[in-house]
Amino acid sequence: MQMLTKFESKSNRVKGIAFHPKRPWILAALHNGSVQLWDYRMGTLLERFDEHDGPVRGIAFHPSQPLFVSAGDDYKIKVWNYKTRRCQFTLTGHLDYVRTVYFHHEYPWILSCSDDQTIRIWNWQSRNCIAILTGHNHYVMSAQFHPKEDLIVSASLDQTVRVWDISGLRKKNAAPGTVAYDESAHRASQQADIFGSTDAIVKYVLEGHDRSVNWATFHPTLPLIVSAGDDRQVKLWRMNETKAWEVDTCRGHTNNVSCTIFHHRQELIISVAED
Repeated sequence: MQMLTKFESKSNRVKGIAFHPKRPWILAALHNGSVQLWDYRMGTLLERFDEHDGPVRGIAFHPSQPLFVSAGDDYKIKVWNYKTRRCQFTLTGHLDYVRTVYFHHEYPWILSCSDDQTIRIWNWQSRNCIAILTGHNHYVMSAQFHPKEDLIVSASLDQTVRVWDISGLRKKNAAPGTVAYDESAHRASQQADIFGSTDAIVKYVLEGHDRSVNWATFHPTLPLIVSAGDDRQVKLWRMNETKAWEVDTCRGHTNNVSCTIFHHRQELIISVAED
């Protein structure tokens, strides 16, 4: 393995990074409040975006539209059009640092999580918040959509990983006439709004880390979750329709584990830590 390209910036810390789904581009979220767009084949800086008031932590490209989303310590989420090179709009509502942001692969949704202990789902077309997921009792460090199912996985400093069922939200927000629209479910969701929302509910609470959990993500095809925490461990979890359980623990890091992901095609897990 060899390094292909090295990118250097005046900011002393990169807080987040994202590959474009098709083009040879990388987005970098910087501690100095800037977002940079790089061509990794040419090794050149294409554009710089400076509208955040403070460090930028979360960054993600849209899977098909010429958009990307950023979020940071100014509590703001910004949606950008990289063709016009402008910020399209800003989403506000979080009350503390925003850690991660992601687009949904199918619906016009953005998922965000924050130090305010909440997870929010936004409709970027209507530009409003459509769900607030509460249950964690400490900072939420990461939250991601499942690649296919109506699920979200989140990791928190409260030492838990949570899996959320958002099928009610999908049924409620699908337009009449589409395959996903269910009239009875739509009426039920309207009633639920009166007595307490059931649009997004906790499906599983995974307990096993004995310190803060910094990251959790789904396997791209298998019913697996991998998580990483300040207990220096990477844990593998399996889930089915009724339960989720720990199947393995990977040890070897000598300091806090910041992030871990699955390989898309091979039976590999990669993790990064403060060691």
